[in-house]
Amino acid sequence: MDSHHNQGVIILDFGSQYTRLIARRIREQNIFSEILTSDTVSDEIRRLNPKAIILSGGPSSVYSKSAPKHDKSIFDMNIPILGICYGLHLLVQHYGGKIETSNIQEYGFDEIKIADKSDLFNGLPDTTKVWMSHADKISKLPENWNIIAESSNGIVAGIENKSNKRYATQFHPEVNHTEKGKEILSNFLFTIAKCEPTWTPGNFIVEKVEEIREKAGESGKVLTAVSGGVDSSVVAAIMNKAIGDRAIAVIIDHGLMRKNETHDCVNSLKEHLGLNIRLFDESEVFLNRLKGIKNPEKKRKIIGEQFIRSFEKIAKNIGDVDFLAQGTLYTDIIESGGHGSTKSAKVIKSHHNVGGLPKDMELKLIEPLKELFKDEVRNVGRELGLSETLLKRHPFPGPGFAVRILSSITQERLDILREADDIYIRILQEEGIYDEIWQAFSVLIPVKTVGVMGDNRTYENLVALRAVTSLDGMTADWYRIPDKILSKISNKIVNSVSGINRVVYDVTSKPPGTIEWE
Repeated sequence: MDSHHNQGVIILDFGSQYTRLIARRIREQNIFSEILTSDTVSDEIRRLNPKAIILSGGPSSVYSKSAPKHDKSIFDMNIPILGICYGLHLLVQHYGGKIETSNIQEYGFDEIKIADKSDLFNGLPDTTKVWMSHADKISKLPENWNIIAESSNGIVAGIENKSNKRYATQFHPEVNHTEKGKEILSNFLFTIAKCEPTWTPGNFIVEKVEEIREKAGESGKVLTAVSGGVDSSVVAAIMNKAIGDRAIAVIIDHGLMRKNETHDCVNSLKEHLGLNIRLFDESEVFLNRLKGIKNPEKKRKIIGEQFIRSFEKIAKNIGDVDFLAQGTLYTDIIESGGHGSTKSAKVIKSHHNVGGLPKDMELKLIEPLKELFKDEVRNVGRELGLSETLLKRHPFPGPGFAVRILSSITQERLDILREADDIYIRILQEEGIYDEIWQAFSVLIPVKTVGVMGDNRTYENLVALRAVTSLDGMTADWYRIPDKILSKISNKIVNSVSGINRVVYDVTSKPPGTIEWE
């Protein structure tokens, strides 16, 4: 098993909306953490050899028939356990105490009084604000447990059994609303569980390089499909560090990329990092197949399918390829329900625009980033020497401009959109607001509207600009671009892109809208 597990923390997920946040908070302290399903057996956890276990919150009551299953023998393990909210109820129930459904619903802010100086609250003031969210409470404490904090209305907010290294809070230390949450988690991780802060980009790279070398053997060749985005570029760079030229990065230009995109990507990976990267211009094939197609779903299907065909052809030409490297991230694995090291292997996200590689392509998968969150990928990329421009690029959909032209795709429409989008993005960068935006892009709406240019009436296309802020792409708000900058963008596009005479700005949030238009 990877060595970082030995220093890490296992989180058992009982269904809280904050579980992923617990993992992030622990990693921010340079300690590896992994989320496993609540029913993971203790043997599996022992095999991972963690320094501590955290039991997450969850919506159930410990007495309900539908309460999530768990293996009771985890409580026999001789490592520290921290229960949060529902996790507190589980500990109380297991050690012989009682929980009752309270008539006081505890949701939102509460002030707690720290009753007894526990290692968990080391360095905290006597009262502090926390975030509560559960209606159940302790009615009888198990033997040999102490109350270490109470809420303002006398409900038990924190308990410990020091000799067993068992701790629990009724509130959520992992959310920002809890004032001293970071300190509480830090006390648990360092003072109580004696974790070492070894989860760093540098250590991660050293470990992955060893792992890849072992997997690829002395002569294995690995192919990476590079899209120009952060994840696939970091994969290509880490593969190169591990096995040099036996790692072959392939960029397929489907003709639907942003201006100079493929060129810039090859440039930054080949020239700056010395990667073995090859560019294949397949744009003609793609554009021929997309002729006259207006339906966005059809476009996506054609592109996904053609991507596979082109990729197969290239792989055959290169010959003797054994492995395919992909930029699957930890979030992809969590979202597809593959918590835990045993299950995650079965859940594989298809490459961002390889809609699942063909069955007859006998390539084994290497997914070096599957334990990382997006911001951790960026940090690893930085450590590997990737340029800031590449690392901070906004996400771009696999089908590219195909889903940003709201009609059939022609070379002329692609050229118009490419120019307009380039002007838009460049001004955002010049004005210093690009990095505040999650995603900014232009959409071409081939609806002719009347305009005036000089003395002539024009009859040309409409372009829509979109810019959103988001933490994770799940929800998004439209970004308030200052008027002065909007007007600069609009003027420049209308004056320098022939074929566009009107610019509109999209002010829809998600939900109800989506980020993309198609």
